[in-house]
Formats: sequence, structure tokens, C-alpha cells
Amino acid sequence: MTLEWIGLLGSLALLVVLTMRGVDLLLAAPVCALLLALSFGLPLVPQLAGVGAENFTSAYMTGFSGFIASWFFVFLLGSVFGKVMEDSGAADSVAQWVVKRFGARHALLAVIGACAILTYGGVSLFVVAFSVFPLALALFREAGLPRRFIPGAIGFGSVTFTMTSAGSPEIQNWIPMQYLGTTPYAAWQVSLVVAMLMAVTGFVWLKWMIGRSITAGERYDVRDGDPQPKAGGLPHPATGLIPLAAVLGVAFALHDSLKQSALIVALLAGVLTVLVVNRKYFINLPHAVSNGTLGALIAIANTAAVVGFGAIAKLSPAFGAAVDSLTSLPGDPLVSASIAITLIAGLTGSASGGQAIALPILAPHYLGLGVDANALHRVVAIASGGLDSLPHNGYVVTTIRGVCRETHKSAYWPMFCMTVLVPLFGLIVALLLL
Repeated sequence: MTLEWIGLLGSLALLVVLTMRGVDLLLAAPVCALLLALSFGLPLVPQLAGVGAENFTSAYMTGFSGFIASWFFVFLLGSVFGKVMEDSGAADSVAQWVVKRFGARHALLAVIGACAILTYGGVSLFVVAFSVFPLALALFREAGLPRRFIPGAIGFGSVTFTMTSAGSPEIQNWIPMQYLGTTPYAAWQVSLVVAMLMAVTGFVWLKWMIGRSITAGERYDVRDGDPQPKAGGLPHPATGLIPLAAVLGVAFALHDSLKQSALIVALLAGVLTVLVVNRKYFINLPHAVSNGTLGALIAIANTAAVVGFGAIAKLSPAFGAAVDSLTSLPGDPLVSASIAITLIAGLTGSASGGQAIALPILAPHYLGLGVDANALHRVVAIASGGLDSLPHNGYVVTTIRGVCRETHKSAYWPMFCMTVLVPLFGLIVALLLL
């Protein structure tokens, strides 16, 4: 094995280990990226590189700052939205209504359902995590469920049976269209079966895991800094649902015209709606906004640090060789395409990144072999949502650490089962049906 391969695989493994051990990603990601850069001789600073040549500092910071430039306002407004929902008591009100109306046993279903509705409605996955967490925390508290399962519940409702399904407005379902000439509804019959199986399997499995932990004596644990539930004077449950509906409605209405910017408008509409309908119920609004701002900065910085690592990984000769090998695997075209997309998404820690790298090569190759474009679209979409959710994935890091304030050690196993194993199961089912 050459030094380039050792650098690529070793730095990726080290990043996963450090992430699982709780090392700050603002330190772990650039250190691992630096080791990777040294393995294939990438100049460290612009002054050591030729004119216009790549170097570590510029490449890493381009990836880091590019992500922040694209997503800062979405993270900021998403985090503030979640905090004002907490401070006004709107999340608690909805949680109490759900538990009283349907019983504590439906708290988990309510969290997953809220994520699924927002995701399929076009709201960004990161924003869904910020928006639903206050409701999830209140529901888990009311039902007495261990809170370390919240990231897994949010992830399951967001990045599995909705993100890659036919008709989903998420980019993981739209990227294949430009390369395959398909529509968002490609292979919808198979997608429907796969989505239903993933939804049922994941829900039953997660419910079983939570039940097992409760039997072992685990319960909801109150922590310093948690929003304190109000003893009385909560707003009407509708005032918690109206802001969520505003976010969903505006995002859906403006998605085609404003694209990603629709999320900014939608979240601003959500924040303003909370401020209007719950104006009499805030405990400490300035404090909530301040905490939301700080939370957004931490979350986006952690995610951007991992994106910077990915920017260096793409420059490695070993990465290019891996992509070439994976995109030319022999055997059934759909199977080889699914393996290629799955592994590349794992290497980059990104479903959309894996698609963007592989599809320019995969699409003309497999279409030239006569592979059905709709079938390939659906396989690519589902496959991209498997190994992308390894510990260093930006969404995983943001949801577990930035939003839910958990550790990978306590919360990643349920997240792994829901966002890696369940989608891989769905991929197998799709391959059998197509």
C-alpha cells in the first residue's frame, strides 16, 4: 500500500476515532487533514506552491469558509427558531398535548413524524434538527424516555425514508436528475415499498432499543442548561404548530423560485411567527436569542471543519484512484453503481458529495450499457444515504453535539443503526425489486 493510500485511509480512520472520543472537531479535522496532505506531498502554504497550484491552507479554508458562506444564515435562523420555541413554552405545550392526547407511547412517533413532514416538505436536514429538537426534548421529558436517543430519532425521521424517496425535494433526490434526465419521482413504485419498509423497520427497532434501555433502568436525565418546563401558563398547542407550519409552507412555496434561499425566508417567517403568536409567554427572549446564536456558531464551525477535511481528501491521488476503481466495478450495473456511491459517500462523509463526484462518471457509463435511468436514479439516491452517516459526517456531528448536546459515545450507536444500517437494508430491498 502506497503512502497516499495509508494517508487517506489512516487520516479518515483517525478522524472517526477522535470524533468518537469527543475531541473537538475544530482541532481534530484540520490535524487529520494536515496528516493527509503530508502523505501525498501537498504544499502547506501558498508560498511553497507554484502560481495557481493547490496548497493545504488555501484548499482547507476554501472548503471551510465556503460551507459557512453557503449555510450561515440557515444555521443561525434555524438555531434561533429552536430557542424561541423553547423559551416561549410552545414546544412544551405541543409535547404535553401529544402525551395527554395519544399517550407517552406515541412520543417517539411524534418526533419522527415531525421530522419526516418537514424533510419531505423541503426544509433542510440541518434546520429540521434545530427546529424539532425543542419538541423532542419536551416529549422525551414528558414520556420519561432516555434523551440520548433523540439524535437517532431525529436522524431517522430526516435522512432515511424521506430524504432519498421519490418526490422528496431534498438535493439527494435531485442531483441525479441533471445527469440521468429523470424526474424526482423516478421509480416511485419501488421507492414507496422501500420507504415503507425502512419506516416500519426503523421505528420498531428504535422503539425496541429505547424499551430495552428503560428496562435496564435508564430514564430521562435533567441537565444543567436545559430549558425549564413551565408549571403553568403555557400557550395553546396550536401556537407551537403554527410556526412549524409557517416554515414548512414558506419553504414549499418558494423552493422552486429561491432554491436554498427559500430556507432563509422560511426560517425568518418561522421566527417572526413565534414572536407574534407567543409574545406574552417568553421568559427571557434576549437570552434565548443569544444562546441560539452561540449554538449556531458552534454547530456550523464543527460541520465546516469536517467539510475542510473533505476538500483535502478530494485532492489526494488515492482518492482519485479509489473513485476510478469504484466507478468501474464489474457485475450487475445497479449493484456496482450502488457499491460505488455508498463507498464514495462514506469517504467524503456526504451523500450529496458522493453523488456529485461519482455521477459524472457513472451516468454516461451505465446509460451507455442500457441501464434504465429511473432505476439507476433511485439506487443512487438510496445508496448515497448509507455510509455517508459515519461519525465524521457533518449532519451527524451537528445533530449529536451542536443541537442535542450529546456525545458520540452515548448517542452514536442508535444514530448508526437508524441512518446507516436501515438505509443499507432499504438499498438491498431496492436492488432486489429493480
